Amino acid sequence: MTEQPLKVAFAGANARRGWAKDAHLPAIGALQGLTLHAVSARDQDLADEAAGAFGAAKAYGDSLEMVRDPEIDIVAITVKVPEHRAIVLAALAAGKHVYCEWPLGRDFAETEEMAAAAKAAGVHVAIGLQGENSDAVRHAAQLVRDGAIGRPLSLRVISPTAGWGAESPPFYAYLQDKRNGATLSTIAGGHTLSVIEAVVGAYSDVSALNSILVERMRLTGSDKTVARTSPDHVVVIGRHEGGCVSSLEVVGGISDPAFLFEVRGEKGSIAIEGHFAGGFQGSNLTVSATVPIPALPDAAASGLDGPPHNVAQLYGRLEADIRGGTRTVPDFDRAVRLAKLLDVIDLASEEGRRVTISG
Repeated sequence: MTEQPLKVAFAGANARRGWAKDAHLPAIGALQGLTLHAVSARDQDLADEAAGAFGAAKAYGDSLEMVRDPEIDIVAITVKVPEHRAIVLAALAAGKHVYCEWPLGRDFAETEEMAAAAKAAGVHVAIGLQGENSDAVRHAAQLVRDGAIGRPLSLRVISPTAGWGAESPPFYAYLQDKRNGATLSTIAGGHTLSVIEAVVGAYSDVSALNSILVERMRLTGSDKTVARTSPDHVVVIGRHEGGCVSSLEVVGGISDPAFLFEVRGEKGSIAIEGHFAGGFQGSNLTVSATVPIPALPDAAASGLDGPPHNVAQLYGRLEADIRGGTRTVPDFDRAVRLAKLLDVIDLASEEGRRVTISG
């Protein structure tokens, strides 16, 4: 008997723009085992508009009301980071499975709280680290574990993004305030750090330099500027538990250079490549090597290009986990580890010293 599709609800839908529209909607549409059932927005009019545009059966002007809908199986949270906590905790309390965009919380304390709540609820949760979860990164990580290039010796990464430049649309102004938890360090940096650890193993110690190179950002279409309190350039030098050393440069305000990820081992090297203005995690990633390697497995959602590509792969694995009782996707415990690593990088930069990562 064919299983019924799991019903998904989007918290934070907008008919005109946003990550739900650009990535989540086409990703869900490509997967037979999932269907969009409901959307929420900050008011009922916006929710109704999004439901009509997305083809959702229900629209809610209150996300906390939506997560209590007994028909919903999975709540996907695509609102701004400061709004994550309330919706995540409400969804978990309602017994829903949760897919929350990264970063999970504004800080380590919020992230840890939500991870603990997810464990207590006993449901399946996924954190939106779609780059780490992609077929390409999983393939590269498996090749390294299988010894395709021998022992990893060094890794060089450059991760550019168009965000955090000299100018930005007004709806991205909140990204400049470090207190909101949605910064170059946490978003572009966090996505990249998660891939680094997936391929060459956990960091054991780091040194870092976080910089604000452009102190005020102009809002597009006006002369108004906002102060930037979050870094727009990050450099991390690290050592990993297996002995590999790595260099990472996260660069804000540029989109022309492609993502560079090259790990060198005793027998050869492996590279992961991709290019998307908003960050590599939004691109169709490829894997190449200087030694013979198996071909990249078929993507979970073939035919998708750009942001939906990797998001669909995460949704596909989350669905399989829910139906089969497995735990394969990056979850909230992974978010806790990454939030801790980001705090250590901040400390290393602030104190100008190498910091060991404990636990």
